[in-house]
Amino acid sequence: MATPRKEEVAEARGLFGQGVRAVLGNWPVLQIAVENGFGGAYSQEKAEWLVGAVEQYFQSNVFVPWSNFPAADLEPEEVDDFLAEVMNNEFDTMIEDGSLGQVSQQLCLFFSQCQQGNEAAVQEAIGRLAQRQQEARTVAAKAVAAEESSSEEEQETEEEAMECSTNGAPSSPPPPSGPDSEGGWTLVRKKKK
Repeated sequence: MATPRKEEVAEARGLFGQGVRAVLGNWPVLQIAVENGFGGAYSQEKAEWLVGAVEQYFQSNVFVPWSNFPAADLEPEEVDDFLAEVMNNEFDTMIEDGSLGQVSQQLCLFFSQCQQGNEAAVQEAIGRLAQRQQEARTVAAKAVAAEESSSEEEQETEEEAMECSTNGAPSSPPPPSGPDSEGGWTLVRKKKK
């Protein structure tokens, strides 16, 4: 078996790194944890660190044809455990939505395809993930814009209502006058039995 050239090795590692970044960038659990600061003040930095940590985990624990030391192949369940532990330790997040298995399988698939030299399939999948991520950002931006415009409309409506009630007209109907009213109060009487 021919040993891959250093350029091929570097290209495969770089492509796998892009794949890891794309998968984690599209993982809603991680994105929610970062957006809400579950990892503290450095949540974004921790998410970026996680990309490198996952790459290192695969390189350390999987037989890599371009390395001189073989290791046992990783199973998706092992990647599940690694990601669950990191998310719990770094982001105080327990993952119970079933997405952990999907993310682990996608990472294992990317790594396997990179090992086999199937760059085209990995690049295509990364492109789809990037497109999906862009679509999600567009939808989120529209939702935020709609929310802001509706809150502005509500504020304008409240201001108009305040203007209407302060223009000199009474805001409520005048109190009834008659034998049952005493100084603006209506007397409530018991029914006769």
